[in-house]
Amino acid sequence: MIISPPFLPQSALNARNTADPDAMMTAVEAYEAGYHGCFPVTVDRRWHCGIHLVPASQSEPVRAIADGEVVAYRISQNPISDGHVDQTTGRQVLNTNTGFVLLRHVTETGEERNLTFYSLYMHLLDLTAQHALISSQVGNPPEKTSPTALSSWLLEAGENVKPGNGKKVCRKDILGYQGQSQGLRHLHFEIFMTEEDFNAWFQKAGHEVQLGEKNPRQPTSDDWWGHAYFVIPASVQFVDRPGTQHDDPWFPRLAAGRLPNDRSKLYVEAYFHLGQRYTRAWLDEHGDSNCVLLTHDPIKDRYDDYEYKLYERAMALYPKCASDGYELLRFGRILSRTPTLTSAADTATWVAVPFCADGRQGYVNLAQTSIVKLSDADFPFFTGWQKIDSASAPVGSDGLFDYDKLCRLINDTPQPAIAASGASNPRALDRQVSNYVQGTDGARSTMSGFVCHTMSEWDPANNVARYQDLNKPDGYFGQRKATDPAGYDKFISFLKTLQFLDKVPQLAGGKKFWFFHPLAFIRHFRKCKWIGRQEVGQMMPAHGWLTQDGTLRKPLASSMTLSQVVGRLSPYMRNLNETIRKYALDSSPDRIATFLAQTYIETDRWKTLREYGKGAPNDAIPMARYYAAFYGRGIMQLTWAANYEAYGDFKAIPNISGEYLGESRITQTSLHYWDDPTKRDGRGKVIGVTGSPKRRAPRYNPDLLASDAAIGCDSGGFYWVWKHHSGARSISRVADDGIQERTIDKVNKLVNGGSFGYFERFAFSWYTRDVFTDWVPPANKVTITTPKTIAVEVDLTRPA
Repeated sequence: MIISPPFLPQSALNARNTADPDAMMTAVEAYEAGYHGCFPVTVDRRWHCGIHLVPASQSEPVRAIADGEVVAYRISQNPISDGHVDQTTGRQVLNTNTGFVLLRHVTETGEERNLTFYSLYMHLLDLTAQHALISSQVGNPPEKTSPTALSSWLLEAGENVKPGNGKKVCRKDILGYQGQSQGLRHLHFEIFMTEEDFNAWFQKAGHEVQLGEKNPRQPTSDDWWGHAYFVIPASVQFVDRPGTQHDDPWFPRLAAGRLPNDRSKLYVEAYFHLGQRYTRAWLDEHGDSNCVLLTHDPIKDRYDDYEYKLYERAMALYPKCASDGYELLRFGRILSRTPTLTSAADTATWVAVPFCADGRQGYVNLAQTSIVKLSDADFPFFTGWQKIDSASAPVGSDGLFDYDKLCRLINDTPQPAIAASGASNPRALDRQVSNYVQGTDGARSTMSGFVCHTMSEWDPANNVARYQDLNKPDGYFGQRKATDPAGYDKFISFLKTLQFLDKVPQLAGGKKFWFFHPLAFIRHFRKCKWIGRQEVGQMMPAHGWLTQDGTLRKPLASSMTLSQVVGRLSPYMRNLNETIRKYALDSSPDRIATFLAQTYIETDRWKTLREYGKGAPNDAIPMARYYAAFYGRGIMQLTWAANYEAYGDFKAIPNISGEYLGESRITQTSLHYWDDPTKRDGRGKVIGVTGSPKRRAPRYNPDLLASDAAIGCDSGGFYWVWKHHSGARSISRVADDGIQERTIDKVNKLVNGGSFGYFERFAFSWYTRDVFTDWVPPANKVTITTPKTIAVEVDLTRPA
């Protein structure tokens, strides 16, 4: 799933924060207006299932948050008036924009975990004002949407709602610019799901999501993404050290302790960021599900470079199968379908967790069955997620928010004096709620976790139920009947000029939807990097071949079609996604983009998992005669017997006693070079052989890396975290510096020595940067100057 916020200020790309894993979301969250347009309640106590975003600059484009299909849209030439009259001119003020775009998105969060949702961008700037704002966009606008220019269909004015008619948009494409409503500049932004789509994802048999569940159970599915969470009961003790033979150096001394009483529970969040491990904790002291955040700021693990050294830790702690141990340390449980480690002793997983408000940490063994292991895929209630339906909604019989009910839902205590002040005055009741929402620390934050089941304000079928109180004798318009008898009717007429769902048959008719705080939804699902079937076709560029000489390497006319990309990648996607998840390549967009870019060259654009020539002697590849049967295989082309041995030891692949099927050069007695045996002169020319070959058997068949997709993909993730360089392991150390020229230069050398496909790897890296990160390219073609002083022109066109 690839998703981003509706604004992408490029300054946030440089805001690298060691404790903030998503600086872009933090930047855009600052755009949310605190004085109007709160989720999920308006200043007059009605449902408001969107938010108002006010970017720092009006010229910051509104962008599609994910690939999707246009459901409906309206592009206005000029704003309209809400009826307000300018006292100076006597004319109605044109203070409201009616333009909008409604998108439908279909993606995946796991194997056969289809997620469908809608995003709404409301009050888009009118074309007249837009032309003055971005006068540079004239001439021939593109037919399709893009990240750099508005499409022609977004420049065609019309006051009527238009159907999407199959129009597609890509994430980051420009949809327009923020406009205004009743004089307030903002983008009204929503994310919602239909009841059918909500049930299909949250309540799918075998994959039920425990949204709002106060006593979560251990999931039985392998749905896992984002951060890890642990529910620790009072029976569990925290120890200062595990007391194993591996305490040094892996477990620095911490503190011992217990929870306050036998009803207490501790809820722990754990995640990796820039190679470090961080934790937060909540304490439910009395077992009543009233959780108090113990650690406001994440606590860094005392063991430095915890995630960068996860391979070494797994090898030391889990000698029977370090691969399974890696998953235990990564997820808290083994997600592989055929685990080697099964006993309680073999699966002991000691990790540090904070258990006191002063930040003290102790070690717990996650292998205890009393500890529930969750992830963001489970929407843990203690992180703020609550399901708000007709039974729990904080509204009165009039459908308006009730101050007392809202306070209690937020676990706050209503103030009697405030409650009494509005007992018989609708306007005072409005002030109660708005003052509470805007003036109480934590109220808006808590409400951002509400998942609300209600009707849309953009469906005129709901107008009577939603607004009839305004026309009652004590209502806003009811009190003005003598001076403005048509006030209510004019108000409803104004609303209808904005509303549009009655023109969208599949969503019309007063239906209820499930609404999310849109930025909370995006922040949450950005932690899921599972690449869905709908996204596979954009993973490789249309033009991925370059000229081979000159100071500027340019794309060749050769191209890959959409069907070719999908056909090549689809057979591997589940295994590739599981590899990305297992080795924490999904902990940042830069990592996943850098990793995938390297696989494109290693597999010849996912055409093969075998090195061409299969290790036969080749003058163009002098080393082939030495590595021979241990030629490159898998998505990172693991080469040399020593590297195959390292992977086999990590994965605990069983030995074989018979024939090596598919590789006749290996027998039970054959000898092979473990690594490069040659001696070279100062110019790198081979002048002799010093190494000695060794017997390979009975170790596993190396052909597994080409014949078994799961092994072929997993071996690539292994190589990434195992590769030794600069006195340490893990290529992620380099990738975490972000996609820039010197980073890709170094990664190229670590993966393949730095010569084969050197310039293509730059092109692929900038292409995947566009697909997976929040970088907005200045044009469809960009030029990169490599450290070899040769430039590469990158064509970002996606396959069609």
